[in-house]
Amino acid sequence: MAAVYLLEQVINGLLSGGYYLLIALGLSMIFSLGGIVNLAHGAFYAIGAYFAIEISALWGFGSAIIISPILVGLIGIAFERFILRRFYSADPIISLLLTFGLSMVIEQLIRMAWGAAPLASSIPTALRGNIVVGEFLYSRYRLIILGAVILLLVAIWFLLNRTSFGRVVRAGVQKPDMVAALGIKLQPYMTGIVVIGVMLAAIAGVMFSPIVGVHPAMGSEIMTAAFVVVVIGGLGSFWGVVLAAILVGVVKGITIHFIPPAGEASMYLLMVLVLLFRPRGLFGERIERFD
Repeated sequence: MAAVYLLEQVINGLLSGGYYLLIALGLSMIFSLGGIVNLAHGAFYAIGAYFAIEISALWGFGSAIIISPILVGLIGIAFERFILRRFYSADPIISLLLTFGLSMVIEQLIRMAWGAAPLASSIPTALRGNIVVGEFLYSRYRLIILGAVILLLVAIWFLLNRTSFGRVVRAGVQKPDMVAALGIKLQPYMTGIVVIGVMLAAIAGVMFSPIVGVHPAMGSEIMTAAFVVVVIGGLGSFWGVVLAAILVGVVKGITIHFIPPAGEASMYLLMVLVLLFRPRGLFGERIERFD
């Protein structure tokens, strides 16, 4: 029985890792190409969750998981066009402060629009129930979410590695001067990356809102864990973020099994241990020692 419970916690950890991954992956991609640490990224996750509640009430959960990310993606286009675009060549501290302020503004706008109290978000009736295998029992909805995260990860990998869009993006990250010399403008690709990033955050808001709840500060809360994942994996590293999200989620799940009060603290301890030996993260570039 103890082994079954441990297995459940490991799967919970993978689910948490998938939750962090959807936020951290978009955050990392925007930084990779644009050099901007977008502290407002969590706000798009929150907006996606709130939009999903409204859309679900009108047309059901199936519509919400399609329409909400599209609406957030449209907001992302305006966000990139009128805000981020002005700061690609500026001091990164300026964009960091700007996006932090924007995240606070969006959080207050959410309070004004929907109130400060948490809103109820329930699992769709068709997706309720448990999967039972012997003594193992697990939520059907959680397993479906885990499968959806894997499919999204495969789709993003395919986009970045098997399409012309992805080839230009990767070249823009590694050798932007060469891309410019070939006459390719990176601006449309940056818009695409921002849209993909905020849509991933919105999808996370839609899928995970029945599990984690919906409230105005949810965007700020998830950003802490997302940054831990990005720092552990290495800024700008696709597979680094994936591995870090899995590590953070599983370590947290196992820690909850053995030492429940230390579950949340385990991710920060993991980050400290990684940075002690790999200051740029697991897949980041090595920092040259200076005298």
